[in-house]
Amino acid sequence: MAEIEIPYKPREEFKAFHSRKQRWSAMVAHRRAGKTVAHVNDALRGALECERPNPRFAYVAPLYKQAKDIAWQYLKDAIAPLRQYGATTNESELRADLPNGGRVRLYGADNPDSLRGIYLDGAVLDEFADMNPTIWTEVLLPALADRRGWAAFIGTPKGRNSFFDICEKAKDDPDWYFGELKVSDTNLIHKDELVMMRKSMTVDQYDQEFECSFQAAITGSYYGQLMNEAEKRITNVSYDPAVLVGTAWDLGIGDSTAIWFYQQVGQEIHCIDYYETSGEGLAHYVKIMKEKPYVYTDEHTLPHDCKARELGTGKSREEVLNALGIKCRILSQQRVEDGINAARNILPRVWFDKEKCGRGIEALRQYRKEWDDKQQVFKNRPLHDWTSHGSDAFRYLAMGLERLQKKKKLNYNTKWVV
Repeated sequence: MAEIEIPYKPREEFKAFHSRKQRWSAMVAHRRAGKTVAHVNDALRGALECERPNPRFAYVAPLYKQAKDIAWQYLKDAIAPLRQYGATTNESELRADLPNGGRVRLYGADNPDSLRGIYLDGAVLDEFADMNPTIWTEVLLPALADRRGWAAFIGTPKGRNSFFDICEKAKDDPDWYFGELKVSDTNLIHKDELVMMRKSMTVDQYDQEFECSFQAAITGSYYGQLMNEAEKRITNVSYDPAVLVGTAWDLGIGDSTAIWFYQQVGQEIHCIDYYETSGEGLAHYVKIMKEKPYVYTDEHTLPHDCKARELGTGKSREEVLNALGIKCRILSQQRVEDGINAARNILPRVWFDKEKCGRGIEALRQYRKEWDDKQQVFKNRPLHDWTSHGSDAFRYLAMGLERLQKKKKLNYNTKWVV
């Protein structure tokens, strides 16, 4: 095949990225810096130059719809000169097939099963801060292993989350390339536009979107500021054998089930462990509980719908758990807002084990209100995404403790009538 010139002229700010030698890459960049265009073209070049048979490269956005809206046109534009050599695109699969047998395909992290079982020579994770971090550790990293493929993480900050952790690692690890593009360090957006945006946005919004600040709270987040303040309490929190362990569950139906493991130590609440998975029956979660070296309280906190009877078995999940040896403390149905306030009330007293509770911590950091595109305002309800399960379970934890506290007060105030 003749030498082909792809119609992409790298911006000066991305030339170092394109000439990197490291296998792993992380780049935090302000809005409209051109990071998606640069990374789509980098993946295309990788697919053309890869010497392995049938190269496979992936671009992954938080949602499949986002991948189509953001990157599909860029990919089609990039392969235009290759069509005369036999390159094709598949609109239904958002896929570009190249003359050398290579392929670049767009995916959404909201459907991780579409990525399971494939091999990859390279992967771009765009706006990784909005993804469930297990898409990397459980899905993409194994897909890259046998071909020793590369990965590039890109995005704009959204609090101190998994993308923040990746960037911090990349700064100090010679096996990683790290790039940072703050708007104050580039000339990619006209100054008049920046002045206008400063007037239209809050300080936190501007610093997050244009100055690459990880300190700004996530816009619309319920616990963002509280989780920032909790950083010093996210550490190594050991299990105390002298204190009973409680659990709080969010039960998924065809969805993830999440469990927080916690201990009350004086006025402090120690979240010592967290477990979440999907596609398993209740017996699986009870088995996980019993395998852990914890001594549990007599009751475990579950939401009100635990009492609902399933049509297939005629049994409620409370009955199934009781039969498995788990006594349930069922919460009454309350407004989500009340549960969120209960969680806010206890968060200043919570200590988290950084390693064992990592996924749950991430969920709390990113739990946020749903955005109304039509009205351009936040709706008065949470966005239902991967963060919901851990955050709902934590909400039940807070509500359960609140109920116990009220019960204690009632007992303390009771006296004999003479």
